[in-house]
Amino acid sequence: MNIIAINGSPRKKWNTSTLLEHVLAGAAEQGAATELVHLYEQDYKGCTSCFACKKIGGKSYGRCAMKDGLTPVLKRAAKADALILGSPIYFYTETGEMRSFLERLLFPYCSYTPGYRSIFPRRMPTALVYTMNIPEEQMPALGQDRSTAATQGAMARMFGTCELFLCTDTYQFTDYSKYEASAWDAKAKAKRRAEVFPQDCARARELGARLAEQAKSGE
Repeated sequence: MNIIAINGSPRKKWNTSTLLEHVLAGAAEQGAATELVHLYEQDYKGCTSCFACKKIGGKSYGRCAMKDGLTPVLKRAAKADALILGSPIYFYTETGEMRSFLERLLFPYCSYTPGYRSIFPRRMPTALVYTMNIPEEQMPALGQDRSTAATQGAMARMFGTCELFLCTDTYQFTDYSKYEASAWDAKAKAKRRAEVFPQDCARARELGARLAEQAKSGE
């Protein structure tokens, strides 16, 4: 059993990546082999609308025809038993690298048939892990509940299932005095980091174990 997590944050040792590491640790405890991919280490572009993945009888039907640093990552993701994507929220949605990855991941499996039927050959457990510095109750006012739900819906349509994991009101940097960040209460942020983020990490570990169990049972 192989489970892959994709980190769409440029930071390899902060909120999003830390949560993904806990997701994979939970999966490993259930016997899964795990891999963490950092998108900002890859050299790639988003979809170029070549439509080779849609060409009937074409050699790239159902898969991305582009050849770059993302090609081997997409191949491993297609063979995984479970897939987790993690991203901070930048300007109301995923990072640019994650959006480009989503285009390359999802579009080849989305057929231009009524209802946009998925041609991914099996059901695969997936999850989206989001981090953001606003409290969860502010998400509707900024439309972030709709953007995350839209991506969750697209993932579920292509792979059969997708769980949503939110980590909100995050700690952005270790010294708020060094940055123009007067909108935030630095002491409250540090307190939440110390008290709530460990709970988020525990929830992430539970998510990994749950996904591994689903993968084993074929749910």
